[in-house]
Amino acid sequence: MSKTLVLLSGGMDSTAAFYWALREHEVVGAISFDYGSKHNEQEISFARLHAAKNGIHHDVVALPFVNELFDSDLLKSGGDIPDGHYADETMKRTVVPFRNGIMLAIACGVAESRGAESLVIAAHSGDHAIYPDCREPFMQAIADAMREGTYARISLLRPFIDLDKTAIAKLGHELGIDFAQTWSCYKGGDQHCGLCGTCVERREAFQLAGLPDPTAYLKV
Repeated sequence: MSKTLVLLSGGMDSTAAFYWALREHEVVGAISFDYGSKHNEQEISFARLHAAKNGIHHDVVALPFVNELFDSDLLKSGGDIPDGHYADETMKRTVVPFRNGIMLAIACGVAESRGAESLVIAAHSGDHAIYPDCREPFMQAIADAMREGTYARISLLRPFIDLDKTAIAKLGHELGIDFAQTWSCYKGGDQHCGLCGTCVERREAFQLAGLPDPTAYLKV
């Protein structure tokens, strides 16, 4: 068990990682990033909710330069979010260049400043198809940099790196998470669209896990 800081976006994966960390470690804080994605507002509202519910200090770090300078349809400055499966080639349009590298660098500094010894990220095997900064070679490289670049020798915990979304849904269910209080849809809005890659992946995860899907989708 170590003192740890959790990257908590408010999505299914990070929320499950947050509750996993609460069970396995001493959580000293949670951190979210407002970088201008179309769904940041919806996600962060749930991140705040889960942190507050568990009495955990929660920081939201604004990164306006990402929306201003980076090319990605995930951002408010980008084009429309494509519909289709998460693994489709079109989903590469939603990649935010080096997003995890930037966020992990900031979170590592916050972790050491808060007296943490480790940092938790919810990257999982389903992310690997399109996000190079979610793959284990990248995670290992940045974990090495975090350890060597801090007096506290911060370790990067990635409990889901070999799990898929279905396994995360099952684990979250075991942890008692109300997944209705999480957000996935990349399009934002008031309700999950049901058509974009993250909505399709979310729906599939519950179906394959044999769990009821608490999500209200605009299109089924």
